[in-house]
Amino acid sequence: MDTQTSPIVRAALLLVLSTAGLLLAGCETKVASPVVRFDRQVSYGDANAVELVTNEFGSTDLQMIAEKMVGSLLEAGIFQGRPTVTISTVKNKTSEYIDTTNVMNSIQTQLVKSGKVRFSRSIQEMQQGVDELNRQNQSGLYKQSTTAKVGQMTAAKYTIEGELTSIVKQSASTKDVFYKFTLKLFDVQEGTVEWQDEKQIRKTTKR
Repeated sequence: MDTQTSPIVRAALLLVLSTAGLLLAGCETKVASPVVRFDRQVSYGDANAVELVTNEFGSTDLQMIAEKMVGSLLEAGIFQGRPTVTISTVKNKTSEYIDTTNVMNSIQTQLVKSGKVRFSRSIQEMQQGVDELNRQNQSGLYKQSTTAKVGQMTAAKYTIEGELTSIVKQSASTKDVFYKFTLKLFDVQEGTVEWQDEKQIRKTTKR
């Protein structure tokens, strides 16, 4: 810079340079890539591994119950000629929130895969079937030769009912939880119990 430049000019030049620097810094801040932080590590585990995080009802309990009930039903030899079965109610009588539908889905999946039994819609699923029949037959959108006919559903020969109960005991150093899952197979026409079994599970936590 020329030494003869007046102080006012030098001050003006410094102000311009300073302002330009701030503008550039601001632009760089706006276009900078966001910082990604990884605070947790996520990994896949064995879905069949024993789960012991707490003594509340967990995935291992569900798997043990499903395995026991399916094995017992198939060994009983009741399912001759692939009879139709429906699931009625499975009550949760514990103090925990437990999705008993999830338990029964596991049991139903394994029974269907065995090829020994067919399932009709459960009480909870029936409305969806009725809605679909009405849509096909009353909407006027479908060829009559292709619509599912009303009154052609296969009635269930057997119905499954069950309940899950628990007994909880706790002291200053120990918590003991006892679960019992009971399942029954009824003959719909005769109202008789054709099969029944239960699975007991005890889980203890010590401090």
